[in-house]
Amino acid sequence: MSQSVEQFFDNLWNDYIQLAPSAAKVHEVLGQGRTIINDHVAFRTFNIAPVRLQALAAHFEAMGYKACGDYQFEAKKLVAKHYEHSDPKLPKIFISELLVEEFSPKLQQIVQALVAQINPAEVANPEFLYSGAHWQISSADYEQLLEESEYAAWMVAFGFRANHFTVNVNELPDYESLEQVNQTLKEAGFRLNTSGGEIKGSSDVFLEQSSTMADHTAVRFSDMEKVIPSCFYEFAKRYEIAPNQLYTGFVAASADKIFESTNARAETAAEQGDNA
Repeated sequence: MSQSVEQFFDNLWNDYIQLAPSAAKVHEVLGQGRTIINDHVAFRTFNIAPVRLQALAAHFEAMGYKACGDYQFEAKKLVAKHYEHSDPKLPKIFISELLVEEFSPKLQQIVQALVAQINPAEVANPEFLYSGAHWQISSADYEQLLEESEYAAWMVAFGFRANHFTVNVNELPDYESLEQVNQTLKEAGFRLNTSGGEIKGSSDVFLEQSSTMADHTAVRFSDMEKVIPSCFYEFAKRYEIAPNQLYTGFVAASADKIFESTNARAETAAEQGDNA
């Protein structure tokens, strides 16, 4: 690799905060200047060569990551895998991919035409994971995809980059619970994803998760500029499955609701004006 694992995550973070500037504010509010440990970083893709889940995962496997869990999201027509590194200080990786063939011929046609513009040689570079969109798309095509899949619409607008980073609440000084974290964030003006409740999961499934709603950013489409939801920040608290052993997997039912942090249609114009 031309860059170290640490450099890779630094570059990934720097790309992410361009689209989620509120993440820097979250750091100030929760970290008070101290280091915040990341629980996991999530990526999205399509199940079409050359950008299938496994092609993205290969970069992490080259960094020493190993596949650990498989997940299905039938309603959203997604599958996902998560990866872990032997160094517990490195974040887990969660990669999902859209099952494009399960959607309408129109969506398939749009997505396949966009993916066809990607140079497979570029996918072979780790930098591809924060390279953004490799195509131009019209606002009409974006809206067409939005009708069928929020996930597909997000992908065509933003391309390849971290969809979200996640604060490891277990390693967060001054906080004992996810409720405390959420309360602090709300008091600081952040809007939280309330789909399925502010906290998804519980100690019974060994994982609790919450997240901010995505920041909004201007995206230049081929015909116009639109302000749409970009990236968000997640918070995860893990529980022991055995003495001194925290659960390291994910809960599909909770992750299903976390995906909705980037939902465009669920938001009102008033909410879009909220820059917290």
